[in-house]
Amino acid sequence: MLFSGERVRLRKMSSEDVSTYHRWRNDIEIMHFTDSSLDVFTYADTENYVKSITESNNSKIYIIEELEANNPIGVTSLINIDYGNRNAECNISLGDKSYWGKGFGQESFRLLLDFAFNELNLHKVYLRVFSFNEGAIKLYQKLGFYEEGELIEQFYRDGSWHNVIFMGLLKRNYITAHAF
Repeated sequence: MLFSGERVRLRKMSSEDVSTYHRWRNDIEIMHFTDSSLDVFTYADTENYVKSITESNNSKIYIIEELEANNPIGVTSLINIDYGNRNAECNISLGDKSYWGKGFGQESFRLLLDFAFNELNLHKVYLRVFSFNEGAIKLYQKLGFYEEGELIEQFYRDGSWHNVIFMGLLKRNYITAHAF
């Protein structure tokens, strides 16, 4: 499945993407915003993870490609899809840091949310974000997400404790805020 916007497209992740994803997954600057444990992953770890998520019935993972250069710049996904209750956890990570802060994440996430709500007919999506990731929190709020809860002092990083914020978005709120 392929989704296109003005500057990006989403395509299913495949085994050919493992080396690129592995590089992003082990970049300490990227992991600072995505991994509370700052683990380093072996190539086999990444291969197994990609295989497990691409073969899963309750997960969908997409490579974000910048259209002009036809270049992979990140990954976005729906995981833990609960078809019975029509909800899923979503996430995004731009692995190519030269695209940070330029609206590519917002466009990519909007494509994922359009798919989640309009094609999968999910009722709700939710996510977790680190409390210090102010840019991501602002993006999620701009897309209509609201804070649902917080795990206080959940992990230790750079000499202090940080919270994990849970945010959610209902289909009716997304559709209303982003009517075509």
